[in-house]
Amino acid sequence: MNIERWLAPCLVAGAIWAAPVSAQPAPAPVPTLAQAVEAAWQRAVTARDARGRERLARAAHAAASSWMPAAPAVELSHRDDRFHRATGNKETELGLAVPLWRPGQRGARLAAADAQASTAEAATRSARLQLAGEVREAAWALVARQAGLRLAQEQLRSLRQLADDVDRRVAAGDLARSDALAARSEQLSAEGALAQAGQELTAAQAQWTQLTGLPPLEAPGEPPSVTEEVSAHPELLRASLRVEAARRQLEALRRSRREAPELMFSARQETPGSGQARESSLAVALRLPLGIDAGTRVEEAAALSEHEVAEAELHQLRQRLEIDTQTARAGVQSAEQQLAAAQARAELLRERARLIDKSFRAGETALPELLRALAAAAEADADVSRQSAALGLARARLHQSLGRMP
Repeated sequence: MNIERWLAPCLVAGAIWAAPVSAQPAPAPVPTLAQAVEAAWQRAVTARDARGRERLARAAHAAASSWMPAAPAVELSHRDDRFHRATGNKETELGLAVPLWRPGQRGARLAAADAQASTAEAATRSARLQLAGEVREAAWALVARQAGLRLAQEQLRSLRQLADDVDRRVAAGDLARSDALAARSEQLSAEGALAQAGQELTAAQAQWTQLTGLPPLEAPGEPPSVTEEVSAHPELLRASLRVEAARRQLEALRRSRREAPELMFSARQETPGSGQARESSLAVALRLPLGIDAGTRVEEAAALSEHEVAEAELHQLRQRLEIDTQTARAGVQSAEQQLAAAQARAELLRERARLIDKSFRAGETALPELLRALAAAAEADADVSRQSAALGLARARLHQSLGRMP
């Protein structure tokens, strides 16, 4: 018997961390993590909501850029005494009422519209970052399930070879029948573990496909070190812009407390009576509302409340992002330490399994002890695989906490 065939999972676990796992040629190119995020964004409902906010901001800017705060109005009036005096007295008047901007009102609304547009863009970037976090989680979960399936396949293959070797030695009279039963029992256990690993991989692939609609990734790339600070986080930028947008909206409402004044032009044609000449005249009038619109007071109070809430949320968000970043950095450090410990433990258990295999071939060790040693080595290799994926996920979460897109 050759112990190297039973320890094949050890080599697989080392390859997972040392280099990307080589895959069979696929008909379709393997997507990158950035491409997966873009594909998920195209499928996401939040993308439609983001486009709606951007359209709303453009409409607000177009309204504030207009020469008039509201649409002009046409007035037409006609008076005739045919139904009571019948003297032929007629009067027709045609007028045009043009709303006017109050001083500073148009500039305030343009500033509010610009702030709304900036906030919409920042909200879109924030939504993309949140979606990127979901894609990262799904990608690394898929990587962990793929590695688990490969290890289960290798473990089953090695145990089948061991069971076949034991059967031959039992037939030759070198081992007892109970050893063959024990070897086959371990093989059946490995088959169950393989089925479980396949089910978990299928579930992870279904989640990935639902999220992105793309083929599975092989190994998402996450740089091992980052130097960015949380101040550049898209969520923090969105919250800051929201505060500014609320302030400008409040200023715009304060400059719009009264209804817009109107400049009116009218032309009048009057016929005093039958046989008399018509008289025409032109008039220019200015309408200045004096009272304050009660509805504007309500809107102003709502805008003031929104501004205060936005400031409070900005303060809380800054603190939360700082804590999340510290937690993520500690998670990366812990994952690195756990991976190093798992690799050292796996190496020790591999060496122990080799020594017990030599003892077993020499007839000095029973088969159950060898099986236990092989199981421990395989479990250590699986732990290395899990810790490798956990380290990748920890780095992804650190990048996510710092606002880094793939």
